[in-house]
Amino acid sequence: MADRMARVLYDTVFMRGGWDQSTPTLELYPGALRDVQNFEVSPTVSGGYARIAGYERFDGKPSPSAGSFSIIQIAAFVNVPTVGQTLTGFTSAATGIILAVTGTYIVVTKIVGAFTNTEVVQVGATTIGTAVPTTTTLSPLVSAQYTQQSADLYRLDVSAVPGSGPVRGVVSHIVSGLDIVYAFRNNAGATGVDIYKSSTAGWVQVPLFFEVSFTAGGAAIPADGVTLTQGAVTALVKRVVLQVGSWASSSAAGRFVITTIAGGNFAAGAATAGAVGVTLSAIQTAIVLLPGGHFEFNIDNFSGSSATIRIYGCDGVNRGFEFDGDTLVPITTGAAVDAPTYLRVHRTHLFFAFSSSVVHSGPGTPYKWSASDGASEIACGDVVTSLLNQPGSATSAALGITTRTNTLILYGTGVANWNLTPLNVGIGGIPFTGQLLNQSYWMTGQGVIDMRATLNFGNFRLATITNTIQDYITSVRGSVACSVLHRTKNQYRVLFTDGSVLMLTLVNGKLAGITKGLYVNPMFCAWSSESGSRNERVFCGAASGGMVYQMDKGSSFDGAAIDAFLVFNWNAIKTPRIRKRFRRTSIEMQGNFYASFSFGYALGYGSPNILQPVGMEYTSGFTGAPVWDSFIWDAFTWDGSTLGPSEARTVGTAENIQVTIRTGTNYIQPFVINSMIIHYSHRRGLR
Repeated sequence: MADRMARVLYDTVFMRGGWDQSTPTLELYPGALRDVQNFEVSPTVSGGYARIAGYERFDGKPSPSAGSFSIIQIAAFVNVPTVGQTLTGFTSAATGIILAVTGTYIVVTKIVGAFTNTEVVQVGATTIGTAVPTTTTLSPLVSAQYTQQSADLYRLDVSAVPGSGPVRGVVSHIVSGLDIVYAFRNNAGATGVDIYKSSTAGWVQVPLFFEVSFTAGGAAIPADGVTLTQGAVTALVKRVVLQVGSWASSSAAGRFVITTIAGGNFAAGAATAGAVGVTLSAIQTAIVLLPGGHFEFNIDNFSGSSATIRIYGCDGVNRGFEFDGDTLVPITTGAAVDAPTYLRVHRTHLFFAFSSSVVHSGPGTPYKWSASDGASEIACGDVVTSLLNQPGSATSAALGITTRTNTLILYGTGVANWNLTPLNVGIGGIPFTGQLLNQSYWMTGQGVIDMRATLNFGNFRLATITNTIQDYITSVRGSVACSVLHRTKNQYRVLFTDGSVLMLTLVNGKLAGITKGLYVNPMFCAWSSESGSRNERVFCGAASGGMVYQMDKGSSFDGAAIDAFLVFNWNAIKTPRIRKRFRRTSIEMQGNFYASFSFGYALGYGSPNILQPVGMEYTSGFTGAPVWDSFIWDAFTWDGSTLGPSEARTVGTAENIQVTIRTGTNYIQPFVINSMIIHYSHRRGLR
């Protein structure tokens, strides 16, 4: 009997289930998490927990993580340089910034040109020594650290969006084949909002033009780019905005967006736009954006040409607008307070939300908002908090509308057959949390909602999918900043004002697991879209400091360490009343770069009556995590093998074990923990 009980057994725990605060210990899978930070559920069917990627500042210049370094080995130092100086090749004239100096080599980055293996290298006119062929082999750890130091240097070149306060909106758009990011921020005096676009030189301000109203336009349709002329006054027409009437009947009325005004100011009276006669209503006025809004965007196309894909936006303070990266066109709806808070393009109509109403343009005419042109207003009964397109066929797609207290569905194809139907009374939505992935997701006071279409796409059903973390939901529901999707990872994320982020991974339309993170920099707004090369890019605008960050990139939080941990459920290995002698834990992980982590564990619900690992403190028998500073760890490093186990010494006897894994540096790239195998032997039953 003793021999049989002492036999070493093996329990394989797969990393799946995600974060769960509420399910009783014995009902919860051992691979589920009682606490987590800065890990995400892998989007693969096999699962696993992935240490999240970092984020880095962005303005269009080379990204910090794109920085690289080189080793210049020196035969013998004549003079020893210092970090930060510029090293120059005497023969090649190549230059590089010095990152580190050792007894045999110099580490350089931001290299221009190519150093040779046999040239003299200098700092200014001072000779450092002669370069020789490199024989130095760096360890994976040192290589990772030099890579991060290089990124730190490149990071200094990337600037904040000029202005004050948070970045109030960020959106990306492909213009002439270039992936351009646009950022909206209050100016330095907080008297207005400026728009900046990314470039290889950093942020460049996008000018706002002028608008002038006209009536009695007729005979033909003037094209964008014609000259507006009134006597000696001329201007370039950037956009022709037809709001009512038609050119064919000489009843066209609307506005011209103009620039390059010469010869004075326009006035009420006759003018020509190209060869088309119009009557101007008054002097031109500057287009301005008032400060303090929170921008939302929708990219769509109301024409057949790829050149007419436009950004539509609103912020709750200004008129809604159309923007092509060059010309911002305010959209006048006629509302008493023309400052929509949310928008969506649905069935060729542009929808805006104003307080408890939704209004839309005429079909295919985002500038026309009169009933005679097919526009209308729909009362929703409470303040609208999001507009969400719903999946469906060409004849059945619907628009989801959340208010503070209810969820509504707008069926139909236009004014003739709109049908607003309550879906759920009592479940509304929190502003800026609505997103469409495989179906709609948004956050309420009760948690994150999943709205699924039924098989015939004629009806929908709601489900709260965060019941297992209700305590967390209760603590953060009043501090939502924004939300964003990462479609490649099948993730829906909600970001909070303290830097927290809730991450839901969905595989094949089903929740694979929930985790949470904590960013060093709280965010105010977010945007995700595909680049021209089909790579997904996610951007966030910072709540302070003016930085735009590209997410899921690099090994750090803009240079700061990523403090990440996993605290697993208590594992009784299916025998909760049998004591086990624990011997070893083998951890399987995947990745492509150097990684390191720390491993710790607690025994028997952390009972003080059981000999615990030396130096460990445990705050709660159910949800508490170790006190990091007093926890004694086995530490592991990994050289970047694609797949390999790490063996952790696990010693002690108890009925169950709780494993904790932690990592916290600024130079470790993401890695995935797939499973762990616990080595143990059965002992006696509990008394």
